[in-house]
Amino acid sequence: MKISLTVNGQKYERDVEPRMLLSDFLRHDLELTGTHVGCEHGVCGACTVLLNGEAVRACIIFAVQVDGEELTTVEGIGNVDNLHPIQEAFREKHALQCGFCTPGFLMTLVPFLKENPDPSEHEIREALSGNLCRCTGYQNIVDAVKLAAKSLT
Repeated sequence: MKISLTVNGQKYERDVEPRMLLSDFLRHDLELTGTHVGCEHGVCGACTVLLNGEAVRACIIFAVQVDGEELTTVEGIGNVDNLHPIQEAFREKHALQCGFCTPGFLMTLVPFLKENPDPSEHEIREALSGNLCRCTGYQNIVDAVKLAAKSLT
């Protein structure tokens, strides 16, 4: 099937198999490898991307389902020379170790902080509850979200 979509502000048209997962399309067809694949069941959050501004799991959506839509991946929120405030806060607060889960956390937090610019620690922890990290104790991630919230206001 032919699909057309916008990813990180760039338009793409591709032929895809109807059963191709969005995560595989992003990683293999568009070579946007920041979208990680962990559990492949939508549980871990590593594959989180923004679909029309809303956080979704790319491992449980077919690429054909996003035909005509707008996606943002972690590559689209900042870069080495111009980090997004959430990326900068993660760096500043040492909120990552191996980094595998980090793109999913970042993509979860972009809309969360947009909707809730002054979150409580409880709200932050609740927002992060759908993302799993096997390396950190989450406290530095929570601290990074608090810092990012301050810098975004």
